[in-house]
Amino acid sequence: MVMQEILSAVDAELFGVWFLIGAALVFWMQAGFAMVETGFTRAKNSGNIIMKNLMDFCIGTVMFVLIGFSFLLGEDLLGFIGKPGFDIFTAYKDFDFSSFVFNLVFCATTATIVSGAMAERTKFLSYCVYSAVISALIYPIEAHWIWGGGWLAQLGFHDFAGSCCIHMVGGIAALIGAKILGPRIGKFEKDANGKVIKVNAFPGHNIPLGALGVFILWFGWYGFNGAAATTIEDLGSIFLTTTVAPAVATVTCMIFTWIRYGKPDVSMCLNASLAGLVGITAPCDVTDAFGATMIGIVSGLLVVFGVWLLDYKLHVDDPVGAVAVHMMNGIWGTIAVGLFATSSAPGYAIALEGGTIKGEGLFYGGGFTQLGLQLLGFVSVAAWAAVCMVIVFTVIKATIGLRASKEEEIRGLDIMEHGLSSAYAGFEFGGMDFVDGDVDVIGSESMEASVPALVKTSDAGDGKKITKVEILMKQERFERFKKAMNDIGVTGMTVTQVLGCGTQKGAPEYYRGVPMDIQLLPKTQVEMVISSVPVMDVINATRKALYTGHIGDGKIFVYDVEDVVKVRTGESGYDALQGEDD
Repeated sequence: MVMQEILSAVDAELFGVWFLIGAALVFWMQAGFAMVETGFTRAKNSGNIIMKNLMDFCIGTVMFVLIGFSFLLGEDLLGFIGKPGFDIFTAYKDFDFSSFVFNLVFCATTATIVSGAMAERTKFLSYCVYSAVISALIYPIEAHWIWGGGWLAQLGFHDFAGSCCIHMVGGIAALIGAKILGPRIGKFEKDANGKVIKVNAFPGHNIPLGALGVFILWFGWYGFNGAAATTIEDLGSIFLTTTVAPAVATVTCMIFTWIRYGKPDVSMCLNASLAGLVGITAPCDVTDAFGATMIGIVSGLLVVFGVWLLDYKLHVDDPVGAVAVHMMNGIWGTIAVGLFATSSAPGYAIALEGGTIKGEGLFYGGGFTQLGLQLLGFVSVAAWAAVCMVIVFTVIKATIGLRASKEEEIRGLDIMEHGLSSAYAGFEFGGMDFVDGDVDVIGSESMEASVPALVKTSDAGDGKKITKVEILMKQERFERFKKAMNDIGVTGMTVTQVLGCGTQKGAPEYYRGVPMDIQLLPKTQVEMVISSVPVMDVINATRKALYTGHIGDGKIFVYDVEDVVKVRTGESGYDALQGEDD
């Protein structure tokens, strides 16, 4: 008897420590989210994305301390909300430290899901306001229904680690935010009637970084799903299902994209790993290996369908696939409890004792009882999240504004929001640049009002004059320039990434408060040898493509070329520039 009490005490201490280790693993997932979002987007916004993921947690902590924790785990009021209180300040000696830290890191996860879907065009201040609201009110209240003794918990709804109250809610917020915000410039091309006729791809600038983020998230997920386990058997079973589901989802996605697109899609498979993890999060303690496999297969297909649906049917721009991963698979994981819950899983008996599982899943002979409860929970929480987030984003848009300006978006949020010329010192990648509305002229004066360009060259003689044109430009204008050259018949060019500044020594910038004497800015240098296209056509098209009206638009250098020789054939002069490229 005494020995049994000793063993029980040791177990309690052991799992108490594991509970906090699990919380630390969930916190580490913030790094994973930051890496995935950064790698899947363009380099010119990397610093902004890192800042948002950092502030998600820091702002969330402040709001959770002030109000969120009591709304989540305070004394239940009518099954809807926890009683507001300040025990963390007034009764610290008897405060439940472990529970606070554990629930805090989960709250931060809900908030950070939205960042990826709204990346590259959201005002930083507006995002901070959103993060504060979801951490203080939206997440704590619906989580109270499920984990704080609220009405869903009383009915028997089961969401062990958060497919519904974390991932689905974060995914719904991401969908609504991205829809109200609108797509990135150039993501969708429209005809004269406003119908989308083409979807453009914006490749992530660093897939290895995104992959590192996925591995970090998968590692942290063992704490995310397993931290609340109270027996070795339960913990082992949770680890198993948390491994099987994402692995199967990734294999499924690989096979499907290989068949569908001719090659296995790297970024989609990375999304599929996360989709499988989201799908298994709610039922991880009450399902077996077969159930985890089935959940993984559906997740692997669902994430591909979700990305396609947003791009080609809903026309919602989600740079990292947050909606497909978190919302769609959060819904799937919530429903999966009612399909695959089984008494053979160690966690089933624990859940049954806690009053949260009414029966086994539909596919295990349990009928529709638990499935009905899961559907009720999904609809209720989804409705709460959708209504609240529409209100939040609409109010933000109407007051302080939600979207960055076109100039800020084109140049990148790093430099415009944070004064960071590049998150990668000495380099800047403008990515794709698309013409959109009045973006052609950002400056206060039009190009036509400036001094006209005049070119003086030697006599063309027989009309076969050869001229070299060298152009220095902002990197973000290169795609526009390339299209302009193609339109006038110039295709041959040599492109180099360079660093430089004019007589102004670059814009004044600071690093840790210390002014940098000469700021060498990243530029693109293009060299072209012109023979058949009039030089003035090249100059005029170039100026139109590069002009913004601001300092640093670039310069055009024109040189007479004495001769040119084609290496392969020995042809010289005008003839050397004709035919296929060498």
